[in-house]
Amino acid sequence: MGADGERNHRLVDVELDESIGRSTPDVEHERAVAIFDLIEENTFHPVGDDQGGPYKLKLSLVDSRLVFAVSREDGSAIVTHILSLTPFRRIVKDYFMICESYYEAIRCSTPSQIEAIDMGRRGLHNEGSQTLMERLSGKIEVDFDTARRLFTLVCVLHWRG
Repeated sequence: MGADGERNHRLVDVELDESIGRSTPDVEHERAVAIFDLIEENTFHPVGDDQGGPYKLKLSLVDSRLVFAVSREDGSAIVTHILSLTPFRRIVKDYFMICESYYEAIRCSTPSQIEAIDMGRRGLHNEGSQTLMERLSGKIEVDFDTARRLFTLVCVLHWRG
């Protein structure tokens, strides 16, 4: 894909539903880093959109469902996809537990203990990212790194919701 295609198949803005409220400083830091990294580098293309982007994404939780509202850079709506959260429940629950252990370990554990917990955390994060890619298949094309950052934002929505 050429430079124009890469520019046109990407996100330039990501918004989280702010009606849920704020969370802990650790969670808010994760959110900020994920959004920054996502905007800096991503591959994002709604299937069937021949006009191309760049795109804006608003993520929200509505009636226990994950909503991906995609628009063009000028704000004109393109598509909204609503995904069941059921396939994510176990992964997100386990991810929350291991993140709590990780944040606690950072404060008072040895480097080898932190590394072991972080390996488990990354493994769960990868599993959640793969699940997200599978759920978006046929709807929105994303690469694995984009899916990882989006999964972080899905978790942030859960933490607050």
